[in-house]
Amino acid sequence: MTERIRILIWNENVHERENATVAQIYPAGIHGCIAGALKSDDQLQVRTATLREPEHGLSDAILDQTDVLVWWGHAAHGRVQDEMVDRVIKRIWQGMGFIALHSSHYSKIFKRLMGTSCSLTWREAGERERVWVCNPGHPIARDLGRYFEIENTEMYGEPFAIPAPDEIVFLSWYEGGDVFRSGCTWKRGNGKIFYFAPGHEMYPIYFNSPVQLVLRNAVHWAAPDPVRWIDTCPQVPADKAAERLSIKGPRLHKEGEQGLK
Repeated sequence: MTERIRILIWNENVHERENATVAQIYPAGIHGCIAGALKSDDQLQVRTATLREPEHGLSDAILDQTDVLVWWGHAAHGRVQDEMVDRVIKRIWQGMGFIALHSSHYSKIFKRLMGTSCSLTWREAGERERVWVCNPGHPIARDLGRYFEIENTEMYGEPFAIPAPDEIVFLSWYEGGDVFRSGCTWKRGNGKIFYFAPGHEMYPIYFNSPVQLVLRNAVHWAAPDPVRWIDTCPQVPADKAAERLSIKGPRLHKEGEQGLK
């Protein structure tokens, strides 16, 4: 039997505790709703974590047992400890997949990975969104039609201050006429990254069947390759060089010294 892909769904879980509308829509939290959608796939092993847990639920031990991290944040980006951000980014470089949802475009992790402001235009008017499939051959778009629709949502519009994506999987059109690159991929180190815009907390978007299908497809796509690369920046001693050489000139580092420079 093939080993299951280990998924960690992280949610700050602030709106669900502080806003009655959000609590009514997502009584088990946004993370609970997404977990339910992913658990329907028996190839996935799913667990959740939230901001209030020790180390935000992002200990080294937990991250070492995570193949794909799904991230939802909005109101508490600044409360995520930098130490945890560093841990997550290190694991992404090593091969852990990372899926940033909706307002996570402004998360510390996503902005660090992109190296840009990740700003966008937005409007909260409950308008209709049509999500067009730009790349029907992409694994994340598997089993989708030409497009799918979300009845009510928050508008995210261009310009979207991100580096050019490796792939644009989805492009959204909104009732007010705006468009947005709503499904984009990148690779950082050995880690695959997918940004997916739909998911405003004031609407039951994560109960939408096509949205759930995208999330299931995305975690399969983002799963790491079997070989895990460890970033250690090792010194290669002169006697281990591919060709014979003699050491010339002064040296700053001692023979055998290890660690990142």
